[in-house]
Amino acid sequence: MAKKKRRKQFRILVSNDDGIHAPGLAVAEKIARTLSDDIWVVAPETEQSGSSHSLTLSLPLRLRNAGPQRFAVSGTPTDCVMLAGIHILKDNLPDLVISGVNRGFNVADDVTYSGTVAAAMEGAVLGIPSVAMSQAVGGRDETEELWTCAEKHGPPLLKRLVEIGWPKDVLLNINFPALPPSKVKRICVAAQGQRDQSVLRVDERQDARGRTYFWIGFKRIFSDPQPGTDLRAMHEGAISVTPLHLNLTELREHQRLSALIDGTVRALKTPPKKRASKKLPPVVEETDVRTRFRRAED
Repeated sequence: MAKKKRRKQFRILVSNDDGIHAPGLAVAEKIARTLSDDIWVVAPETEQSGSSHSLTLSLPLRLRNAGPQRFAVSGTPTDCVMLAGIHILKDNLPDLVISGVNRGFNVADDVTYSGTVAAAMEGAVLGIPSVAMSQAVGGRDETEELWTCAEKHGPPLLKRLVEIGWPKDVLLNINFPALPPSKVKRICVAAQGQRDQSVLRVDERQDARGRTYFWIGFKRIFSDPQPGTDLRAMHEGAISVTPLHLNLTELREHQRLSALIDGTVRALKTPPKKRASKKLPPVVEETDVRTRFRRAED
Protein backbone atom coordinates (compact mmCIF):
# COMPACT_ATOMS: atom_id res chain seq x y z
CA MET A 1 0.00 0.00 0.00
CA ALA A 2 1.35 3.44 -0.94
CA LYS A 3 2.41 5.56 1.99
CA LYS A 4 0.11 8.48 2.70
CA LYS A 5 1.65 11.92 2.32
CA ARG A 6 2.14 13.59 5.65
CA ARG A 7 0.54 16.99 6.00
CA LYS A 8 3.09 19.71 6.63
CA GLN A 9 2.86 21.43 9.98
CA PHE A 10 1.51 24.96 9.69
CA ARG A 11 4.48 27.22 10.44
CA ILE A 12 4.17 30.65 12.04
CA LEU A 13 6.84 33.31 12.50
CA VAL A 14 6.28 35.74 15.39
CA SER A 15 8.09 39.07 15.62
CA ASN A 16 7.51 42.52 17.10
CA ASP A 17 9.08 45.94 17.68
CA ASP A 18 8.92 45.99 21.50
CA GLY A 19 11.75 43.49 21.86
CA ILE A 20 12.34 39.83 22.69
CA HIS A 21 11.29 40.27 26.34
CA ALA A 22 8.09 42.24 25.71
CA PRO A 23 4.86 40.89 27.32
CA GLY A 24 3.00 41.49 24.06
CA LEU A 25 5.33 39.07 22.26
CA ALA A 26 4.31 36.33 24.70
CA VAL A 27 0.66 37.17 23.94
CA ALA A 28 1.33 36.86 20.20
CA GLU A 29 2.93 33.45 20.81
CA LYS A 30 -0.16 32.32 22.75
CA ILE A 31 -2.37 33.42 19.87
CA ALA A 32 -0.11 31.65 17.36
CA ARG A 33 -0.21 28.40 19.35
CA THR A 34 -3.99 28.23 18.96
CA LEU A 35 -3.29 27.66 15.23
CA SER A 36 -0.11 25.57 15.30
CA ASP A 37 2.69 24.07 17.40
CA ASP A 38 5.38 25.04 14.88
CA ILE A 39 6.14 28.53 16.18
CA TRP A 40 9.35 30.44 15.50
CA VAL A 41 10.18 33.71 17.24
CA VAL A 42 12.64 36.19 15.73
CA ALA A 43 12.44 39.54 17.50
CA PRO A 44 14.65 42.58 18.20
CA GLU A 45 17.06 42.37 21.12
CA THR A 46 15.83 45.78 22.35
CA GLU A 47 12.79 47.98 21.80
CA GLN A 48 12.52 49.35 18.25
CA SER A 49 9.29 51.35 18.42
CA GLY A 50 8.98 53.94 15.66
CA SER A 51 11.65 52.26 13.53
CA SER A 52 9.26 51.98 10.59
CA HIS A 53 10.43 49.82 7.65
CA SER A 54 14.11 50.49 8.27
CA LEU A 55 17.01 48.14 7.59
CA THR A 56 20.35 48.05 9.38
CA LEU A 57 22.91 48.70 6.64
CA SER A 58 25.80 50.48 8.36
CA LEU A 59 26.33 48.00 11.23
CA PRO A 60 26.68 44.21 11.42
CA LEU A 61 23.71 42.27 12.75
CA ARG A 62 24.09 39.91 15.71
CA LEU A 63 21.86 36.86 16.00
CA ARG A 64 21.45 35.37 19.48
CA ASN A 65 19.82 32.02 20.21
CA ALA A 66 17.25 32.79 22.91
CA GLY A 67 15.82 29.27 23.31
CA PRO A 68 14.24 26.56 21.17
CA GLN A 69 13.11 28.16 17.90
CA ARG A 70 13.70 31.62 19.42
CA PHE A 71 16.19 34.23 18.23
CA ALA A 72 17.02 37.80 19.22
CA VAL A 73 18.42 40.17 16.58
CA SER A 74 20.46 43.32 17.21
CA GLY A 75 18.43 45.24 14.66
CA THR A 76 15.02 46.41 13.53
CA PRO A 77 11.77 44.44 13.08
CA THR A 78 12.41 44.46 9.33
CA ASP A 79 15.86 42.96 9.93
CA CYS A 80 14.24 40.23 12.03
CA VAL A 81 11.70 39.10 9.43
CA MET A 82 14.24 39.38 6.61
CA LEU A 83 16.79 37.25 8.52
CA ALA A 84 14.10 34.70 9.29
CA GLY A 85 13.04 34.50 5.65
CA ILE A 86 16.42 34.45 3.92
CA HIS A 87 18.53 32.71 6.55
CA ILE A 88 16.92 30.99 9.55
CA LEU A 89 13.86 29.53 7.79
CA LYS A 90 15.00 29.76 4.15
CA ASP A 91 14.45 26.03 3.51
CA ASN A 92 10.94 25.99 4.94
CA LEU A 93 9.34 29.42 4.94
CA PRO A 94 6.56 30.31 7.40
CA ASP A 95 2.95 30.14 6.28
CA LEU A 96 2.06 33.17 8.39
CA VAL A 97 3.84 36.11 10.03
CA ILE A 98 2.37 37.60 13.21
CA SER A 99 3.87 40.90 14.35
CA GLY A 100 3.03 42.15 17.85
CA VAL A 101 1.18 42.31 20.03
CA ASN A 102 2.27 45.94 20.27
CA ARG A 103 1.73 47.89 23.48
CA GLY A 104 -0.41 50.75 22.19
CA PHE A 105 -2.49 50.94 19.04
CA ASN A 106 -1.11 51.48 15.53
CA VAL A 107 -3.79 53.36 13.61
CA ALA A 108 -3.97 56.27 11.14
CA ASP A 109 -0.53 57.82 10.54
CA ASP A 110 1.02 55.41 13.05
CA VAL A 111 1.30 52.77 10.33
CA THR A 112 4.03 54.76 8.57
CA TYR A 113 6.12 54.96 11.75
CA SER A 114 5.32 51.60 13.28
CA GLY A 115 7.93 48.87 13.53
CA THR A 116 5.10 46.44 14.29
CA VAL A 117 3.43 47.17 10.96
CA ALA A 118 6.85 47.14 9.24
CA ALA A 119 7.56 43.57 10.37
CA ALA A 120 4.27 42.45 8.80
CA MET A 121 5.10 44.53 5.74
CA GLU A 122 8.41 42.70 5.34
CA GLY A 123 6.57 39.41 5.59
CA ALA A 124 4.32 40.52 2.74
CA VAL A 125 7.40 41.57 0.74
CA LEU A 126 8.66 38.00 1.12
CA GLY A 127 5.31 36.69 -0.15
CA ILE A 128 4.15 35.43 3.26
CA PRO A 129 0.63 36.31 4.52
CA SER A 130 1.20 38.68 7.42
CA VAL A 131 -0.71 40.45 10.18
CA ALA A 132 0.21 43.21 12.62
CA MET A 133 -1.52 43.18 16.00
CA SER A 134 -1.68 46.04 18.51
CA GLN A 135 -3.40 46.47 21.85
CA ALA A 136 -4.65 49.94 22.76
CA VAL A 137 -3.62 51.00 26.24
CA GLY A 138 -5.96 53.83 27.19
CA GLY A 139 -3.91 54.81 30.23
CA ARG A 140 -4.08 51.35 31.83
CA ASP A 141 -1.08 49.76 33.52
CA GLU A 142 0.05 46.29 32.55
CA THR A 143 -1.05 45.05 35.98
CA GLU A 144 -4.66 45.80 35.00
CA GLU A 145 -4.97 42.93 32.53
CA LEU A 146 -3.84 45.10 29.65
CA TRP A 147 -3.58 42.17 27.21
CA THR A 148 -6.86 40.34 27.91
CA CYS A 149 -8.70 41.81 24.92
CA ALA A 150 -6.07 40.61 22.43
CA GLU A 151 -5.71 37.27 24.24
CA LYS A 152 -9.45 36.58 24.14
CA HIS A 153 -10.44 37.87 20.70
CA GLY A 154 -7.16 37.39 18.82
CA PRO A 155 -7.35 33.58 18.32
CA PRO A 156 -10.86 33.32 16.79
CA LEU A 157 -10.32 36.44 14.67
CA LEU A 158 -7.01 35.19 13.31
CA LYS A 159 -8.42 31.74 12.65
CA ARG A 160 -11.29 33.25 10.65
CA LEU A 161 -8.92 35.47 8.66
CA VAL A 162 -6.71 32.48 7.83
CA GLU A 163 -9.77 30.57 6.63
CA ILE A 164 -10.88 33.50 4.46
CA GLY A 165 -7.40 34.34 3.11
CA TRP A 166 -6.15 37.55 1.51
CA PRO A 167 -3.93 38.57 -1.44
CA LYS A 168 -0.20 38.08 -0.94
CA ASP A 169 0.69 41.76 -1.45
CA VAL A 170 -1.68 42.85 1.32
CA LEU A 171 -0.99 42.86 5.06
CA LEU A 172 -3.65 43.13 7.76
CA ASN A 173 -3.37 45.69 10.54
CA ILE A 174 -5.41 44.63 13.59
CA ASN A 175 -6.04 46.83 16.62
CA PHE A 176 -7.75 45.79 19.85
CA PRO A 177 -9.48 48.48 21.95
CA ALA A 178 -8.55 49.29 25.55
CA LEU A 179 -11.56 47.46 26.97
CA PRO A 180 -12.22 44.24 28.87
CA PRO A 181 -13.03 41.43 26.39
CA SER A 182 -16.68 41.23 27.49
CA LYS A 183 -17.29 44.86 26.50
CA VAL A 184 -16.06 44.43 22.92
CA LYS A 185 -19.02 43.65 20.66
CA ARG A 186 -17.94 44.50 17.13
CA ILE A 187 -15.21 43.97 14.54
CA CYS A 188 -14.88 46.75 11.95
CA VAL A 189 -13.07 46.36 8.65
CA ALA A 190 -11.84 49.94 8.59
CA ALA A 191 -9.90 52.27 6.34
CA GLN A 192 -6.71 53.89 7.55
CA GLY A 193 -7.63 57.16 9.24
CA GLN A 194 -5.78 60.45 9.37
CA ARG A 195 -4.81 61.96 12.68
CA ASP A 196 -5.02 65.67 13.40
CA GLN A 197 -1.36 66.68 13.56
CA SER A 198 -2.16 69.07 16.41
CA VAL A 199 -1.86 66.02 18.65
CA LEU A 200 1.85 65.79 17.85
CA ARG A 201 3.81 66.76 20.94
CA VAL A 202 7.44 67.83 21.23
CA ASP A 203 8.53 68.35 24.83
CA GLU A 204 11.61 70.47 25.40
CA ARG A 205 13.47 69.51 28.56
CA GLN A 206 16.83 69.90 30.27
CA ASP A 207 19.15 67.21 31.56
CA ALA A 208 21.14 67.34 34.83
CA ARG A 209 23.88 69.36 33.12
CA GLY A 210 21.50 71.99 31.82
CA ARG A 211 21.63 70.81 28.21
CA THR A 212 18.44 70.84 26.16
CA TYR A 213 16.90 67.66 24.80
CA PHE A 214 13.55 66.83 23.19
CA TRP A 215 10.97 64.08 23.65
CA ILE A 216 8.60 63.41 20.74
CA GLY A 217 5.21 61.78 21.16
CA PHE A 218 1.48 61.91 20.40
CA LYS A 219 -1.35 62.96 22.67
CA ARG A 220 -3.83 60.08 22.66
CA ILE A 221 -6.87 62.22 21.89
CA PHE A 222 -9.97 61.23 19.92
CA SER A 223 -12.30 64.09 19.11
CA ASP A 224 -14.73 62.92 16.44
CA PRO A 225 -12.89 60.55 14.06
CA GLN A 226 -14.21 60.01 10.56
CA PRO A 227 -16.68 57.10 10.29
CA GLY A 228 -15.33 53.93 8.72
CA THR A 229 -11.74 54.53 9.87
CA ASP A 230 -9.53 52.67 12.31
CA LEU A 231 -9.54 55.76 14.53
CA ARG A 232 -13.34 55.58 14.70
CA ALA A 233 -13.25 51.89 15.54
CA MET A 234 -10.96 52.58 18.51
CA HIS A 235 -13.17 55.49 19.53
CA GLU A 236 -16.23 53.20 19.56
CA GLY A 237 -14.50 50.32 21.33
CA ALA A 238 -14.45 47.96 18.35
CA ILE A 239 -11.67 45.76 16.96
CA SER A 240 -10.37 47.25 13.73
CA VAL A 241 -9.02 45.25 10.80
CA THR A 242 -7.38 47.35 8.08
CA PRO A 243 -5.97 45.80 4.88
CA LEU A 244 -2.83 47.69 3.82
CA HIS A 245 -1.34 47.48 0.34
CA LEU A 246 2.38 47.39 -0.44
CA ASN A 247 1.83 49.43 -3.60
CA LEU A 248 1.70 53.08 -2.47
CA THR A 249 0.80 54.48 -5.89
CA GLU A 250 -2.15 56.88 -5.72
CA LEU A 251 -4.01 55.71 -8.82
CA ARG A 252 -6.25 58.73 -9.43
CA GLU A 253 -3.35 61.17 -9.20
CA HIS A 254 -1.26 58.86 -11.36
CA GLN A 255 -3.92 59.06 -14.07
CA ARG A 256 -4.36 62.83 -13.72
CA LEU A 257 -0.62 63.51 -14.03
CA SER A 258 -0.28 61.03 -16.89
CA ALA A 259 -2.92 62.96 -18.84
CA LEU A 260 -1.05 66.23 -18.24
CA ILE A 261 2.69 65.49 -18.48
CA ASP A 262 3.25 62.12 -20.12
CA GLY A 263 5.28 62.83 -23.26
CA THR A 264 8.60 64.26 -24.39
CA VAL A 265 10.93 66.35 -22.22
CA ARG A 266 10.73 69.12 -24.87
CA ALA A 267 7.02 69.45 -24.17
CA LEU A 268 7.82 70.74 -20.68
CA LYS A 269 8.93 74.06 -22.22
CA THR A 270 5.50 74.74 -23.65
CA PRO A 271 2.50 75.86 -21.55
CA PRO A 272 0.26 73.00 -20.42
CA LYS A 273 -2.87 72.46 -22.47
CA LYS A 274 -6.24 72.71 -20.80
CA ARG A 275 -8.12 69.50 -20.57
CA ALA A 276 -11.17 69.85 -22.79
CA SER A 277 -13.64 67.74 -20.86
CA LYS A 278 -11.85 66.86 -17.62
CA LYS A 279 -12.48 63.24 -18.51
CA LEU A 280 -9.98 60.75 -17.13
CA PRO A 281 -9.74 57.05 -17.73
CA PRO A 282 -11.55 54.97 -15.10
CA VAL A 283 -9.48 53.98 -12.10
CA VAL A 284 -8.27 50.44 -12.43
CA GLU A 285 -8.67 48.82 -9.04
CA GLU A 286 -6.68 45.73 -8.23
CA THR A 287 -9.29 43.05 -7.60
CA ASP A 288 -7.28 39.90 -8.05
CA VAL A 289 -8.58 37.65 -5.30
CA ARG A 290 -7.27 34.50 -6.88
CA THR A 291 -4.13 34.64 -4.76
CA ARG A 292 -5.35 33.23 -1.51
CA PHE A 293 -3.73 32.16 1.68
CA ARG A 294 -1.25 29.36 0.98
CA ARG A 295 -2.43 26.09 2.45
CA ALA A 296 0.02 24.20 4.59
CA GLU A 297 0.28 21.11 2.40
CA ASP A 298 3.12 19.24 0.75
